[in-house]
Amino acid sequence: MKFLTRELIGSLGPEEIRNVAQQSGLFLLIDKDLKWTSFNVIGKLRGILGIRKIGHAGTLDPLASGLLLLGIGRGTKKLGELTALDKVYSGEIKLGAKTESDDREYPETWLADCSAINEIEIEKVRKEFVGKISQLPPRFSAKKIKGRKMYDMARKGQHFERTESIVELHSFDILEYKDTIIKFRIHCSKGTYIRAIARDFGDKLGVGGYLYSLRREKIANFDISDAVTISEINEMLSSEKSI
Repeated sequence: MKFLTRELIGSLGPEEIRNVAQQSGLFLLIDKDLKWTSFNVIGKLRGILGIRKIGHAGTLDPLASGLLLLGIGRGTKKLGELTALDKVYSGEIKLGAKTESDDREYPETWLADCSAINEIEIEKVRKEFVGKISQLPPRFSAKKIKGRKMYDMARKGQHFERTESIVELHSFDILEYKDTIIKFRIHCSKGTYIRAIARDFGDKLGVGGYLYSLRREKIANFDISDAVTISEINEMLSSEKSI
């Protein structure tokens, strides 16, 4: 598995990168910006590298930042083997409110008083989420029903039935609770919707909740500290062209 690291990007130009990608395949760790879709990232890379064959091993919502694992050229053929890897996320849950999308994409529509919520109650609920749990995916998610993405149908106001799935939380740490915001870190299995955890956590406390922020820190042993941003890649390759 050959990774396109900062060092390799700095020593190669776009043409050399294309040659390696076509001959043996490359993998790339990207730190995705907020408000970008995973497809936005692929589109930018296609323009920078001049390579059409780029895919990812697990999408990230536009309102989440962090680690994307990409395959380039022949590397796309191995992405299927990487989609089942565990993930680690950090983020924030806001209690006392709900949104239609279970995150900040849509405005708060339901409010509750959180003055009686304390760390003891939060810890009690946290324990209920560790291990294998059943969760209902958010209506605004990329999961497909009969070939159609749920968020496309949700945005059109169409009715559809969601099916619960079993996922596993290997660990769920509460880092802080202050002013209705829970800061957390979660190590979970493939297919876990952190927005669903935020929604269900608030419901179990009786005050509602939604995902306020999210960052993917790890995919198995791949760490965000080894990732590069699209801006960094563009800058390094632009500098290479100008020499």
